[in-house]
Amino acid sequence: MKDLLTQLENSEHFDFQSVTTKNIEEAVANCLQTAQEQLATLYALSHFTSQNTLVAYDELLNQVARLEAILYLLFSAAPQADIREAANKGVQELSQFYAQLPLNEKLYKVIQQYSTTTEAQQLTGYLAKFLKETLLDFEQNGLQLPENQRKQLMDLQNELIVLSNEFNKNIAENNDYLTLTEAQTKGLPEDFKQAHRQIDGTYQIQMNMASYRPFMQYCEDEGLRKEALIQYLNRGGKQNMAVLENILRLRKQIAQLLGFQSYAAYRHTTLMVKQPATVWEFELSLAEKIVPKVKIDYEELLSIKRNYLKNAQAQEVSQWDTAFYNNLLMREKYSIDNQLVKQYFSLDNVLKGIFEITEKLFGVQFVENPNASVWHEEVRYFELQETKQNKGKVIGKLYLDMYPRDNKYKHAACFPLILHKTKSNGEKQLPVAALVCNFTKPTPTQPSLLSHGDVETMFHEFGHALHVLLSESPLYSFSGTNTKRDFVEVPSQLFEAWAWHYDSLALFAKHWQTQEILPKELFDKLLAAKHLGSGLAAQAQLFYALYDLTLHDKYVPDGTENTTDVLRRVQNQTLVFPYIEGTYFQTAFGHLVGYAASYYGYMWARVYAEDIVSEFEKQGMFNAETGKKYREKVLSKGATVEELTQVVEFLGREPEQTAFLQSLGI
Repeated sequence: MKDLLTQLENSEHFDFQSVTTKNIEEAVANCLQTAQEQLATLYALSHFTSQNTLVAYDELLNQVARLEAILYLLFSAAPQADIREAANKGVQELSQFYAQLPLNEKLYKVIQQYSTTTEAQQLTGYLAKFLKETLLDFEQNGLQLPENQRKQLMDLQNELIVLSNEFNKNIAENNDYLTLTEAQTKGLPEDFKQAHRQIDGTYQIQMNMASYRPFMQYCEDEGLRKEALIQYLNRGGKQNMAVLENILRLRKQIAQLLGFQSYAAYRHTTLMVKQPATVWEFELSLAEKIVPKVKIDYEELLSIKRNYLKNAQAQEVSQWDTAFYNNLLMREKYSIDNQLVKQYFSLDNVLKGIFEITEKLFGVQFVENPNASVWHEEVRYFELQETKQNKGKVIGKLYLDMYPRDNKYKHAACFPLILHKTKSNGEKQLPVAALVCNFTKPTPTQPSLLSHGDVETMFHEFGHALHVLLSESPLYSFSGTNTKRDFVEVPSQLFEAWAWHYDSLALFAKHWQTQEILPKELFDKLLAAKHLGSGLAAQAQLFYALYDLTLHDKYVPDGTENTTDVLRRVQNQTLVFPYIEGTYFQTAFGHLVGYAASYYGYMWARVYAEDIVSEFEKQGMFNAETGKKYREKVLSKGATVEELTQVVEFLGREPEQTAFLQSLGI
């Protein structure tokens, strides 16, 4: 096989099946050597232009990032333990190199020298933005520090990378499960039981979403639901408690070394919010606004629990009760049987529907290649082609890894593998994305069937993929999802809207046996129930965001509280469900590593997403002109234009919170 770097350079089909640990080691070594050569070329410049400085620096970042992304995918999803281990090691090496760049004084001086030229001072558009943000990145990452402190900062960042990978690895490798006897399966659907039955007649409930979520919805044994919840919350393992403490300690040290009071203050300077105070105000004001809806949701659950238990004296709903009684509410109040709903959402049909929707909106189509090399036999590969202008032209590539398995990433995510950019010869680097999910596996007698919540998840992750695949940024650094962290969830949350419109669902929601289209009456019931539990769900999101923000803005490592003490305090202050002693949810909250003081971005971005959706609803959800405008003004831009400007240019006005609050049932 060609070496990994050559495959990436030529935008070929990546030969996943032939990858060996030696390939990975060689690719990392060659990539780092090439990067050093590119740095040496930059150092030697005597005449500075945007091409030989800014664009060359962007290409260096691109070379390292795309190999790191491929290896991170292998670390997260490869079935072979040796490949995962080698990929993890490679990710650490590349991440450490990447983290050192903003501390590279020689490189900074090159960019700075270019910034003084007449050409640089006359730059406009994305290049002017890239120059400004690159210089700021250097200045905010320690180049104002004395040399000994820069060395200290580099050591801290390298240690942080190792610990972050260890944190994620401990979550991915957790294969805990709950074992049930036949007598303990009361309430569980037959297809679910069949998928989890073991040779000895027992049942294994794995702690991934495909198993855990339906178990919590249908299991009639409250004690087992509590046991499953505790196991699910603790799936990061106690070892991650120490890892997290060290991560927070390092982040605090890094922030203070750079002159910031907290890691949140450091992170937020380059995001839309600019400072933690804005986030605190946004989150706490929203927490007050949703209180009436939270009370309604809680009372609904308590009422249905009293009816179910035939106990009018029941005084509380527990955290392990919510999914079960929500499911009962769906059946009894809204006459929705989730098992019936699932029959209309086979995964294959959902995918076909998403493909058709993207074609209607954006003039593109996904064409499957079943012969492509993939990292596991269940993975599917598609090419994205234009259907209007330049019909048939391939503009991107997509991998789908849909089902759970041991040692695989446990949730649902879009992995941006290669981002769009313009090469020095004028050719386009084709973007490549992978969706890694954990939906119920098909059985010999039926396909993979999704709940409507799963359908929303699929649309969400596909929204991220579209952001990657439809980007037209000339620079890697501004391409696709390389936006500000608190904007990146806009395209994903926006695309969920098509899972809530009947004209959209009617394209693909067909009974897997009869091919009957989802009855409008059943959809109307789903829509009527859309705000069921929306207050509690919003409160849960606020809890995640406030916990993340507290740890990164107000937590004192080695102080009087540990992360579990903070968890207990924040949960008891924020949620109607009190903290459960003996749990340590933080050890499996992977976003603490990936988002780091910016989990609030989900709610923050949703304000913009819902506002944009409101414009689609005015013009029609399949209005091609609106789709074209959204593709041109937002999806294609990446970060080449300020994120707020993108929203304003699409809307033709300043964004508002009205649609966002309505989406929460407020």
